[in-house]
Amino acid sequence: MDTDRTTNQPVSMFDGIRTVPNAVTLVRLLCLPLFLWILFGLENQHLAAWVLGGIGATDWVDGYLARRLDQTSEFGKIFDPTVDRILFFVGIVALIIDGSAPLWFALIALIREILVAAMMVIATFVFKMERFDVTWWGKTAAFLLMFTFPGFLMGESGMPIAEVFTIAAWILGIPGLVLSVYTAGAYVPLVVRGVHSGQRAG
Repeated sequence: MDTDRTTNQPVSMFDGIRTVPNAVTLVRLLCLPLFLWILFGLENQHLAAWVLGGIGATDWVDGYLARRLDQTSEFGKIFDPTVDRILFFVGIVALIIDGSAPLWFALIALIREILVAAMMVIATFVFKMERFDVTWWGKTAAFLLMFTFPGFLMGESGMPIAEVFTIAAWILGIPGLVLSVYTAGAYVPLVVRGVHSGQRAG
């Protein structure tokens, strides 16, 4: 656990929870029910794709604001990636149910996400792994897939240029999926080192 350098006291996870970056993360999370309502309630794939794309496109905003405003917090370090995983997981499941994304593609992305999330949770809370930043390749894979799935959804919307979005989704999706699977394997040695570091620090 981190400590306050001025008092040498443990820093609570909830210290500094009321920050602008955490508020942005919360707004992104609250957009998830809106996306689901538009997709399944209104049955508007076109608008749902824009909302899903907007959620993905703003992924960097909270992190940028945290650094820019010097408002990093222990809560934010956990809240932000957790929300990202929830949004990604629910978004993929929604598209599988809607039939808007190729099933094999969506299942590979979903299984990868579940395995990585399980590995991180177990390593962190059971084996006291020290947290580490997402790799550049991991960020690139996430960026590509965040626009791939809205593209698939837009491609099924029936709008005049829907096929263009489908083609763009495949162009972004194939390298995104390959990188996603690759980084899942690449995280294993990083997790092992993080576990060893955490145990030594403990």
